[in-house]
Amino acid sequence: MKNSSLCYIEKDGKYLMLHRIKKENDINRDKWIGIGGKFEDKESPEDCVLREVREETGLKLTEYKYRGIVTFVSNIYETEYMHLFTALGFTGNISDCDEGVLEWIDKKALYDLVLWEGDKIFLDLINKDTPFFSLKLEYENDDLVSAVLDGITIFKR
Repeated sequence: MKNSSLCYIEKDGKYLMLHRIKKENDINRDKWIGIGGKFEDKESPEDCVLREVREETGLKLTEYKYRGIVTFVSNIYETEYMHLFTALGFTGNISDCDEGVLEWIDKKALYDLVLWEGDKIFLDLINKDTPFFSLKLEYENDDLVSAVLDGITIFKR
């Protein structure tokens, strides 16, 4: 099992998104995702998200909120616990990212991008300002087959 963080940084009705196009063997290749990555030893979710945002964007978060935990289960990948954050405050200037291209995307245009199917579910939850939640997403290959929100099945293929 692995732990990761993911943050949606918001400014002027837009999220800072990462188009993952630079790494060859990237599970997220060609997809648009928020900012984040894997925990390092001894890190808390907050430690991880602050470090990952700084490394990937050059920004320092000053106002952020822990929104939920997303459990990814897959028939081909290791189970992952992703700690989901949103951020409204930051300082610094955006720098180049070695994992892809950073771009501010209007929140309404997100669904037109190439996203993981399950990402649309938790984006809806954070956009509706849902209180802290637990979301389990089960994939077969790259296809979402079930979603369970706070213990209740909300999607089953």
